Amino acid sequence: MSTARDAKAEALRALQAALAAEHAAVYGYGVVGGRIREERRGQARAAYDAHRARRDALAREVRDLGAEPVAAAAGYALPFAVPDSAAAVRLAAELEDRVAGVYADLVRSAEGERRAAAAGALREAAVRAVRWRGESVAFPGLAERSATASAAPSTPPA
Repeated sequence: MSTARDAKAEALRALQAALAAEHAAVYGYGVVGGRIREERRGQARAAYDAHRARRDALAREVRDLGAEPVAAAAGYALPFAVPDSAAAVRLAAELEDRVAGVYADLVRSAEGERRAAAAGALREAAVRAVRWRGESVAFPGLAERSATASAAPSTPPA
């Protein structure tokens, strides 16, 4: 019996972590949208909308498990200053890398439909990161995760 309870608790922790990452990404894309050049604003808006939709779906899933969804912070520490469009592009790629890392964790801990959805979210974040950065990495969500984990700020990531 406790095994099922442990599995539910682990699933809930992973879902809450993904929800927290989506809150941070939504916040970060607000910064990106305010600094990005006009020709990439549509790309930023599409990413913002995708993260909002994922955030809302994760919140519903957490509620369906009988828990209260983690709330968004009032603000998030950005990993670097974002004074211009070039920095906004770097921030967008960083946001996607961080989200991919959290979804990689969810893929590892989930099963069935939840795992498939997490894998889809990981893939989408990796594709957006490639579009922002202009290059890809061999294992999206893994290499970036280890790099950001060692330099993770004490406040929630942007």
